[in-house]
Amino acid sequence: MKARHLSVAIILIAAASLTSSCVGSFSLFNKLASWNKGATKSKFLNEIIFIVISPAYAVCSVADVLVLNSIEFWTGDNPVASKVGKTTNVLGEDGNYYAVKTLKNGYEITAPNGEVTTFIYNKKQDSWSQVQNGVTTEIFRFNENGTIKVNLGDRTMDVTVDEIGLNEVAAATGHSYFYASR
Repeated sequence: MKARHLSVAIILIAAASLTSSCVGSFSLFNKLASWNKGATKSKFLNEIIFIVISPAYAVCSVADVLVLNSIEFWTGDNPVASKVGKTTNVLGEDGNYYAVKTLKNGYEITAPNGEVTTFIYNKKQDSWSQVQNGVTTEIFRFNENGTIKVNLGDRTMDVTVDEIGLNEVAAATGHSYFYASR
């Protein structure tokens, strides 16, 4: 009788996990695939490695489907996908490299001259803010109707999240975008 209860419990847990619509990022599987693709400079050797470690792909897929993607669905964060604490050098439009450090709730950007600017996401208010020289300024927040409220310093405006909204903000700040076509 106990074996039957155990079987039913396992089936219910599996069904709940598989039917909770917790399609996630499959971070563990993708990290393994990314590593495998760049393991060597030879695509043939990488294929041999793939064949040898193919059971690991199955294990990673099952772990993603049953555990990690469910965690990501319910909490909004995938423990494997985290890049918190990692720093990447990004080439700016001015030709200089900026150090971009991923934080738990945003990014810290260090300019070549050492100036640090932090961009913070506030989950409760659904907004992004800039912190520079100890001063915090909200940049924009998401509205419930799908638009965003942009802070322009002296005023705010609601715009759509598309090219039209971008043009409205550009016009309001004195910047213009020109498009040419034949």
